[in-house]
Amino acid sequence: MSAVLGTAASLADTRQRSEGVWHAAWRRFKTDRVGFVSLLIVLAFLVLIAASALGLVAKDWQREVGVPNAPPTLLGPAAPQDTGAIESPKGPNVDLSDIDPLAPRYKEWDERAAQFKTTETVKAQTLPLGADRLGRDVLDKAIKGTEVSVFVGVLAAVVATGLGTLLGAFGGFFGGKIGDFLEWLYNVFESIPGILLIFAFAAVFGRGIGTVVLILGLTGWTGMYRQVRAEFIKHASREYVRSAEAIGASTMSRMFRHILPNVSHVVLVRMSLLTVGFIKAEVILSYLGLGVPIDQVSWGTMLSEAQSELILGHWWQLAAATLFMAVFVTAFSLMADALRDALDPKLRGLD
Repeated sequence: MSAVLGTAASLADTRQRSEGVWHAAWRRFKTDRVGFVSLLIVLAFLVLIAASALGLVAKDWQREVGVPNAPPTLLGPAAPQDTGAIESPKGPNVDLSDIDPLAPRYKEWDERAAQFKTTETVKAQTLPLGADRLGRDVLDKAIKGTEVSVFVGVLAAVVATGLGTLLGAFGGFFGGKIGDFLEWLYNVFESIPGILLIFAFAAVFGRGIGTVVLILGLTGWTGMYRQVRAEFIKHASREYVRSAEAIGASTMSRMFRHILPNVSHVVLVRMSLLTVGFIKAEVILSYLGLGVPIDQVSWGTMLSEAQSELILGHWWQLAAATLFMAVFVTAFSLMADALRDALDPKLRGLD
């Protein structure tokens, strides 16, 4: 009797200690220090993006708050430059009205200019990360550019993930003519160089944030389709799916309630990789003038503007955009790698 009670208690304790797939994945993820620190960095960027979207920071990024090309604060104000102005000749025997009919108005114009200078807003000589050629704060532009670039990358990844997952599920589960048609569509998109396909869509749809999201989503679904299709082919013949069919589960139920949760780790990891790739693609498109409109700012437009400033030795806008982009993309990539390892079913038996 005591043995039976001990066995029952052991089984109850085992059930109590058992954890779900996502809980186990989170536990494994926390043990990866690089991945966890990368997650914190990504969350910090997301908080910054939310604050920018709500107008709490970088609200007035278009204002000219500094002198043109004001250097970063650490460098100090730029040295005053000689304007090369030539003073008018002065002397008791010099009457400029004889040689210049506008000379009597000079004094009046000087007084008006002095009055205007006293009422004009004083612009900063230096800013934390410097100013661009119009005097706009580079730090505010980098924060606003982060909002736009990350928003475009994430939303485009959602579009590509949804399209690729849906088509891959139908192609892998049904096969036959549906699978052949989807394979033909996949091969058509894969046969065209990706950059040319993006340029073609950009030329047709024009510029704009929504357009960039649509372009990247329509051209980036093929990788997701290939992986999801392979997973659905593998899972469609497994016992749990056949058991669901035997008890009367519908086709859609078997596809999206039984198979899809078991391949969600593949979808999630692939989506994180697509986000990184789409952020880079948006930067390239905006740099080439095919991305966000001119009244918006992104990392790509900042790099494009910095190209002409760099010739004059004004490197701070290039450095700010590169720093923000490098930190976020690197952290997101490391987080995606750690997430892939945590969700890998082959590692679940190693806990």
